[in-house]
Amino acid sequence: MGPERADQEAAEQQGADQQGADRRPRVARAGVEAHADVEARVGPAPKGPPEFHPYHHPAAGWGAAKSVSRFLVREGALPLDGPRAIAKMNHENGGFDCPGCAWPDDTKGLHLDLCENGIKHVTWEMTRKRVDRAFFAAHSVTELAEWSDYDLENQGRLTEPMAYDPDTDHYVPVSWKDAFDLVGTALRGLDDPNQAAFYTSGRLGNEATFLYQLMARELGTNNLPDCSNMCHEASGRALKASLGTGKGTVDLKDWESADALFVLGVNAASNAPRMLTALAEAHRRGARIVHVNPLVEAAATRTIIPHDFLDMATFRATPTSSLNLQPRIGGDMALVRGMAKAVLEQSATDPKALDREFVERYTTGFEEYRAVCEATPWEELERQSGLSRADILKAARVYGEADRTIVSWCLGVTQHEHGVDTVREIVNLLLLRGNLGREGAGPSPVRGHSNVQGNRTCGIDHRPDEAFLDRLAEVCGIEPPRAHGLDTVGTIKAMRDGRVRVFVGMGGNFALAAPDTPYTYAALRACDLTVQVSTKLNRSHVVHGRRALILPCLGRTEKDHQRTGVQSTSVEDSMSMVHLSVGMKRPASPHLLSEPAIIAGMARAALPDSATPWEWYVEDYDRVRDTMARVLDGFEDFNRRVRLPLGFRIKQPARELVFLTPSGRAEFSTAPLPDVVPEPGTLALGTMRSHGQWNTTIYSDNDRYRGIKNLRTLVFMNRADMRERGIADLAPVDITSTARDGSTRSLRGYLAIPYDIPPGCAAGYMPEMNVLCALDDYSTQSDQPIMKHVKVVIEPAADPR
Repeated sequence: MGPERADQEAAEQQGADQQGADRRPRVARAGVEAHADVEARVGPAPKGPPEFHPYHHPAAGWGAAKSVSRFLVREGALPLDGPRAIAKMNHENGGFDCPGCAWPDDTKGLHLDLCENGIKHVTWEMTRKRVDRAFFAAHSVTELAEWSDYDLENQGRLTEPMAYDPDTDHYVPVSWKDAFDLVGTALRGLDDPNQAAFYTSGRLGNEATFLYQLMARELGTNNLPDCSNMCHEASGRALKASLGTGKGTVDLKDWESADALFVLGVNAASNAPRMLTALAEAHRRGARIVHVNPLVEAAATRTIIPHDFLDMATFRATPTSSLNLQPRIGGDMALVRGMAKAVLEQSATDPKALDREFVERYTTGFEEYRAVCEATPWEELERQSGLSRADILKAARVYGEADRTIVSWCLGVTQHEHGVDTVREIVNLLLLRGNLGREGAGPSPVRGHSNVQGNRTCGIDHRPDEAFLDRLAEVCGIEPPRAHGLDTVGTIKAMRDGRVRVFVGMGGNFALAAPDTPYTYAALRACDLTVQVSTKLNRSHVVHGRRALILPCLGRTEKDHQRTGVQSTSVEDSMSMVHLSVGMKRPASPHLLSEPAIIAGMARAALPDSATPWEWYVEDYDRVRDTMARVLDGFEDFNRRVRLPLGFRIKQPARELVFLTPSGRAEFSTAPLPDVVPEPGTLALGTMRSHGQWNTTIYSDNDRYRGIKNLRTLVFMNRADMRERGIADLAPVDITSTARDGSTRSLRGYLAIPYDIPPGCAAGYMPEMNVLCALDDYSTQSDQPIMKHVKVVIEPAADPR
């Protein structure tokens, strides 16, 4: 639907009912010291007192089935719509891609390739609740700012474009044309195009992604921050340095043939639940599975896969781990180096321990790396990893006995100062035994959001390479800027300092996802204009610039009607498979536009003389794909290949043992081990998601797999650390972080939960604990906020009330 038609129908809706007038939720406080505007709760109002009962059941199984059933009832899913949507999710024939995680679709034609969190995510999007003009007329922004984040999103789907009116402190309806004109006027009025920033969430499809970056670069800026800047930037930089490609080299078929799987820093049962199927199948065929995480998560124990009907009927669980290791927070690099040291020591008496032919033929820097390993004493490896030599050798033995090994990892590895070095150490270990370029072996980063990898592939990169810019200039007829732009941290600083005046957020919830919450809020409020393209109300709509727009878009489950018919969009999963997604539901409102249409509308308003055929592209997304095929490596013959069963896989040169590095070989890294042992009296705190949330979307105050009920404002602690500080179970505590510059940030009155976590370590939920991570506490290697390694002091609460 075009903006003119949507505007006409919105006008006809002028007399909409006042259903939003009495939806004020209960307000509670999360206890952020000295920051009144970030005190609103994140989760829903608790339904009872906090409870903690250690979880001992299999992951998924009947617990997941019951959770999904309760969620469907609570959200009021229609009897036919819910099952019909679930039946279509992750199907290659006319189905839509799950808007949740980026785990690849099943390759064997499985008809129930879905999970608990995916169903929740789709149901959350398909809700019958609506946020219309009556709702905004009834509630001021000041009032909404006091609501919890759960209550904001729980109001339902946005229905039409809205503009902030500072005189009344309300959002008011605005036509699509006027909304686009406001964006265009603001962008054209900038003194420098670098005074604008264009943020991308990981759910944006490939076609919209390509148009978005094209608009930004035609305007003249590479300010393209994205969620990768906060999660897997370290992975991309490390793999690029070691192998010449910024992605993993394995696919799901490799997972199905590996002899050993190492899973580092991944809470698979919550963050990539469909991985449970791969883990269960690996165990059944005799593969060894090693989980490395400070917390032993549910996915590292056993599972019942819901679509294994016999197992469900007989309550038969399948183990998902052969060995669990719990290093201290930040200790992964020391563990991996210890494994490499063990391999090298064994090679002195067992020539088969090391693949010398592979190392000599395909790598460089081996002798230097051998020397580093030999010079690192076992005592230091034990101290930094928090593991015994015996435990490190157990992991090394699993690695040494396997012919084909995959190492996968997630944010538990990357969100550290030394994240790049750790990923490169993982590659070092794989190279020693030739675990690259063959079936069942290689590095496998586990991406989070459904198209976060596709965003980067299709041009969302504040540091684009020259070859890409050259092709973009040739094919699209623009002169893209060559200077690097701003990433997420840089954008926040620039907004706060007045160097970025216009912020456009394409999906996501930037205000809640970013570190240093009060600073991020102040940065957004300093902008002349903030524009949020969204499906639901969230914190980023009530923390806004002097002028603000909410532009509502179609969800992935919904039909996208354009002039040439219903359109499909493509996504890229975490293993480089690209496939189509087609919505199947009627849009939540007739006034919604697709993301490509919104981008084209903003682009035409900001670039009225542009020769780019924005409107023509929106009429038929095949036209966008034809242009992408000429610009993007690996997208040749895009329209034909993406319609193949399961789509196509983007070629990875390193998988073919072609290394686009300066040496033309895979390069060993020789980084020194970081000192990650906490100073006396301090703890290393890592932020994480609960099972009752997806990124910044909170479904409940429960975290089933960790035994938590009715509580989010908590901190998991080692019992010995609690005893040393005089902290009782579920007692209130104060948590204070100290940044590099010496500044402190505090959370008051959180409840301490005794948990199986190494001494000197603690953990709690994001986004509440983002407050503790200072904006300047980012990795000098990847520029990522170090949200998994915050230095804190935890004490009994000064005011236990």
